[in-house]
Amino acid sequence: MSEYSSGLIRTTTVAVPARDSVVLAKAAVVAALWTAVGVAVSTGSFLVSQAIQYGRHAGVPLTHPGVFRALVASALLAPVCALVGLGLGVLLRHAAATMVFYVFTLLMLPTMFSESTRWSADLKHAMVSAAWRRLVENWEPDPGSLAYSATVSGSWIVYALWPLVTVALAVLVVRHRDV
Repeated sequence: MSEYSSGLIRTTTVAVPARDSVVLAKAAVVAALWTAVGVAVSTGSFLVSQAIQYGRHAGVPLTHPGVFRALVASALLAPVCALVGLGLGVLLRHAAATMVFYVFTLLMLPTMFSESTRWSADLKHAMVSAAWRRLVENWEPDPGSLAYSATVSGSWIVYALWPLVTVALAVLVVRHRDV
């Protein structure tokens, strides 16, 4: 988002007047790059941790139930967060404000909600970090617990909606905004 602070966004919009195309192209590049990074880090982390665990006879094979889902969720966490950051950056147009809002929304806000009441649990489960946590869990929630727990399908929906909504809002706003 240094384009806005340096003024290079004006050059970009002169070269490509269709601003929504610029945002969508940036989103495609960000998604591809961070998906590759996420897959490399997730797979590498799994392989290294399993090499250590097998030495202690505590390894888990890739075919173990839930392991593949956890690897995919961990790999997709990077592009999800990067696309949310891109969307927020286009919406806010200020790097510092974007970082503060991003960190607050994705990291700090989920900790303010609990799973003890329905409304609080619903808000918490709508957050990316809570969705990732549920997707990497290898066990079902305790049915006797008083907490409202997230579902796996709901967590995948959260993973899809956050980047989709923020990038879509960015595209809509950039169409009607002056540089």
